[in-house]
Amino acid sequence: MNVKNNKRRRESREKIERAFVEMLQSREIKEITVSDIIKNTGLNRSTFYANYIDIFDLADKTRERLESEFTNLFAEYDYFNRRDGALKMFIHIKENQIFYKTYFKLCYDEKHLITVYDPKRAEVEHVDSNIRYHIEFFRNGLNAIIKLWLANGCKESPEEMAEVLKQEYRGR
Repeated sequence: MNVKNNKRRRESREKIERAFVEMLQSREIKEITVSDIIKNTGLNRSTFYANYIDIFDLADKTRERLESEFTNLFAEYDYFNRRDGALKMFIHIKENQIFYKTYFKLCYDEKHLITVYDPKRAEVEHVDSNIRYHIEFFRNGLNAIIKLWLANGCKESPEEMAEVLKQEYRGR
C-alpha cells in the first residue's frame, strides 16, 4: 500500500534527497537528472515521480525539510530569557554542514533566510521607525557569516562562532 508517510516511502525519499545533496556538492542542479538519481539510489523512476514532480521540486522539498528542522530546533526557545540561541544554531549547522552548503548553493537564502532572529524581540529592544531595516541587516549579515564559516570548513568551534556573532551584535 502506497500510503503517504509509510516507512518505505519515507526511506525512499531520504535516499533520493541524500543522493541529490551528494550530487550537488560536485555539480550544478541543471546537470543532475532523474536518471542520475535513480542510478545512484537503485530505486525505480516511478518511485521518484511518486514523490517529486522533477529535480526542482526535489530541491524545494529538500529546502522545506531543512527549514522545518531549523524551525523545530527553536520551536520552544525563549528568546527573551535565554542567550544561547546562537550557540545552538552553530552546533546544528556544524552537524549538518552538507545540507547548509546545499541550501546556500541553491541560493535559497535569497528568498528564505534562516535565522534565529525574533521580530517581536526586535520590536521590544529597538523602538524606532527603522526596525525593518535593522531586521533585514541582521538576517543578511548572519547568513553571510554562516556562508563564510561553511566555506572555510567550520574550522572555528560553534562556541567561537557564537562569540563572533555576540561581538558583532554587541549582545543585544
